[in-house]
Formats: sequence, C-alpha cells, structure tokens
Amino acid sequence: MLHSDDSDELKTKRVCYGCVGESYLSQEIHRTGDEAECSYCDEAAQCWTVEDLADRIGSAFEQHFIRTSDQPTAWQQSLLSDRESDYEWERDGDPVLDAIEGAAEISRQAAKDVLAILDDMHGDFDSAAMGEETEFSPDSYYEETGPNSQVWHEEWRCFEESLKKEARFFSRTAAAHLASVFGDIDKLRTRDARPLVVDAGPQFALNHLYRARVFQADEKLEEALCRPELHLGSPPARLASAGRMNARGISVFYGATAAGVAIAEVRPPVGSKVAVAKFVIIRPLRLLDLTALEKVHDRGSIFDPSLKNRLERAAFLQSLGLRITRPVMPDDEAFDYLATQAIADFLATENEPRLDGIIFQSAQSKEGRNIVLFHKAARIEAMDFPKGTEFEVYRGYGAEDGWVTDYSVSEMVPPPASLPPKEDDDVFGFLSHHESAPRWSDDFREATLRVDPTSVEVHHVDGVQVQCTAYKVDRRRSEKHESSF
Repeated sequence: MLHSDDSDELKTKRVCYGCVGESYLSQEIHRTGDEAECSYCDEAAQCWTVEDLADRIGSAFEQHFIRTSDQPTAWQQSLLSDRESDYEWERDGDPVLDAIEGAAEISRQAAKDVLAILDDMHGDFDSAAMGEETEFSPDSYYEETGPNSQVWHEEWRCFEESLKKEARFFSRTAAAHLASVFGDIDKLRTRDARPLVVDAGPQFALNHLYRARVFQADEKLEEALCRPELHLGSPPARLASAGRMNARGISVFYGATAAGVAIAEVRPPVGSKVAVAKFVIIRPLRLLDLTALEKVHDRGSIFDPSLKNRLERAAFLQSLGLRITRPVMPDDEAFDYLATQAIADFLATENEPRLDGIIFQSAQSKEGRNIVLFHKAARIEAMDFPKGTEFEVYRGYGAEDGWVTDYSVSEMVPPPASLPPKEDDDVFGFLSHHESAPRWSDDFREATLRVDPTSVEVHHVDGVQVQCTAYKVDRRRSEKHESSF
C-alpha cells in the first residue's frame, strides 16, 4: 500500500501522448489532454495524469483480461504429486507489469507507476495480512479473455419468447433489440474480409436466381408455362402462405442460386412435376448474407469502451445464422417462424442500412444457398405480349415407340392491322384461353426480376432420395427383483 503523500505525488505525474505507443490511447490523450510537461520525456505536449491513465488501463483490464489463479488446479496438483511425473506447474498468463506495459505500449517506469496506483486502489490491509492476492497485486498474472455472448443469447431468447407470448406486433423492445443486433451490419467483415452485406444485380456476381413450383395437375402447369412470370414468380398477396421469412399475406420471392437447389426446396412428391425458371435481377439489391455470419470478425483497441460490446455482438452473430436457418418441423412453423418473420420485416423497413433480402443456407441441399427477396424487392416484370395474344401448350406427341415428352409453348399474336389500341390501365396486355391471373393495378413497386422464358424446364419427379443417419436400437431383457423395502 502506498503512503498518502507518495500516492498523491504519483497520481499527479504527467504522461504525454508521445510516450504512449498504443494508437487509440495515444490519440485519446492528444485529443482530450491538457498541455503540460511530460514526467517521462520532459517534453511539453498534451498530457494525462498518470492517475487518468491508470483508470483507463484498469477499465480495459476489467473488460478484456482476467487474473489467473495463483494455485494449480486439482488435475495439475495430482500431476505434481505423482513421483513418476516430471510435470512442472507454471501459472497461466503474463506478469501484471508485463501485461500493462505491453497493452498500453508504455515505458517500464510508466507501467510501474500505473501498477502502483492500481495496486493501491484494489488492495486492502486484511488481504495483505492473510497473504491473499488481490487485483493488480505486483505478483499477479493476467491473460486476455475472449468475448462472452451469453447476455446477447439471453436477450435473443427473451425476444423470441415475447413474440410468442406477449406482443407480436408494435413491440418497441423487440425493435430496439433487433436494431442492436443488425444496426450498421454492413460495416462488419469476416476473418477473410468478406462483407456481410452483398451486392446483387446487373454487373455483380449474383445476377440471377432460380425458382421452382410443384404441379400435380397438367392444367395448372400449362398456365405456368404460358406466363411463367405470373405463376412461377412471387404469388399475389391473397395466395401468399406464411414462410420462414414472411407472414401470411406478405408476398416475397424465395429463390435459389441453382436450379437443383430450388427443386430440392419445394420437396416435390413422387409423380408430381416441377417447373423451374431463371429470374434475372434487373436492378441493384443489397442482401444480408447469413452464411458469412459464422466467420464474422470485429476488432479494435481494448481501450475503446465500445469494443467489448462489439466483440460480444460479433460472437453472438457467429451462431445467429445457424439459429435463424435451423430446420423447423411443420407442426412448429406457426410459432418458430415468428422470430425470423419479424427479422425480415425489420431489415426491410426499419434497419439501417435498409436491406432488400437475405441469403441463407439451404436446409435441403448442403451446397446450395437460398435467397429471399422482401416484398419491396419481389415484383416480377410483366412479359410483353400484344393484346389479343393467345397461347397453346404442347406436352409431347405420340410415336411408334409410345409417347414422347416434348414441351413447347406457341404464342399466337394478332396481325398488326388488327391490333386494338393499348389501354393505359391494361397491366398484362393479353387475352388467353387460360385462366387470367389477378391484376395488380395498384402495385407501384419497382420491378426487380425478369423471367428468362428460354430457361423454363419441367422436371418429372420419378423418385426422391432421402439422406439419413441410422442409429441402431439395442434391446435387452432382465429379471425384475423385488425391493426389500
């Protein structure tokens, strides 16, 4: 323990920004310090008192370091007690003086002065009399700790429970929690420098998506082949069922990066037919890549008060992607999809930055990726047909060897002289003997996707392969014994 006079003299010593090598800490002293003569280099510059420096170092150690035990563990003690073992116990971590000197990048003398102040702040006579080590004792050892995301996980659990049991809509608490999780997420990177927010659209690597739909009736399939943008694209609101990223009635676009992944996602039954089409992204989009979350990385100075929270957030995000995309049983979808639906709504309408969709791992294909485009980015550009166009679908023809499947669509347009004047309110501009799709005349969203009619394929489902992990069930029989009690 320091004498009061020695303590006061030590605390008033000055250290300038030039004598602190740690960049963040040096800049803080330069920005907030007072001009004075440095006690270590005798130069006049912006300075802090050594007491202020000790306070900042003490706070950083409280958040990012832990004092290691001065006693071996039970297992280590057993090794020490083994006469045949040559094990020698060494305390974990670094001596506290070395840890302070290295963390702040200050001189040995400055580190000794800081340690003396911290030891005086945390020590007490009773512990010293009993020989107990306290924080920042000169003989103590410290090691840097990793982030602890337990608080974030608990808050997320409460968020999920509140959606199920308390307030499903207009929850300010839920909105605040989502803002803390996803705010400024475009500024984060993975350990290999991948962004978490990906650009998609023209001139970007991700410039098209595939979407599939299951058909069990040829009549419905023919309608889709005639107008794939209507029947293979986003459904109208009245037909939009609830999904992982949308509530019922909210039309979004679920697509995949490959046709095979799109087919796997719709889980077609044997005997059904699946129509698949490629949709080209025709305007720039920003998508949150959940597959990159497991490698998210944040860094900074331990003397930045915000670093601890940022590191804990990054640690939480590393597991969030798997949590959001985990398989959900059909009976549990109504409740278990509430959180992911709320996330999608928040990212689309409230978050900064605003996002257009989410990239996530396919639950049906390990190598595939799914993309959901939120409602605002889910509109399909209407195909251009002259008014009065009629369609005829051919599914094949008979031959000597039997039926030959050969899909084709014939577009029969009226001659130019007979074309009626185009009406301004005609959304689709066609007549067909197939059932007309709903008119979305009140849809003012900007078109995001354009179907490629030459990409349409029909897949006949002859069989479904199921990948399983088998576990053998053992069975035993034994004689029961009556208890004597």
